[in-house]
Amino acid sequence: MAYCPYSRFPVGAAILTSGGTIITGCNVENASYGLTVCAERTAIQRAVAEGHRSFTAIAVTCDIKDSFVGPCGACRQVLMEFGSEWDVYLTKPDGSYKKTSLKELLPLAFSPAHLRADMVVKL
Repeated sequence: MAYCPYSRFPVGAAILTSGGTIITGCNVENASYGLTVCAERTAIQRAVAEGHRSFTAIAVTCDIKDSFVGPCGACRQVLMEFGSEWDVYLTKPDGSYKKTSLKELLPLAFSPAHLRADMVVKL
């Protein structure tokens, strides 16, 4: 369902909530490239809009046949907002996949924990 008339690079994502619900997303491009939204962010925004806040896994797929493609840096950071303990499945069109984790994909991540009042230095 991706809308990608500029890159012709369709990406899909499916998020598994802690309650077992699967929420999907696709990339939606825009002529003003900076306004393009990736599949992973579409899925997380849709999940949040439906009331979900706890997630266990995400699967990401695209048309690349020769290698596994992971979420971009911005998507990794958005996913981190909801915890670091996600399983991440990178899939190819033939159904093969590589399992990794958000922690592995975004080491030393900035997270909500860094904004706790007792961790902020007062100037």
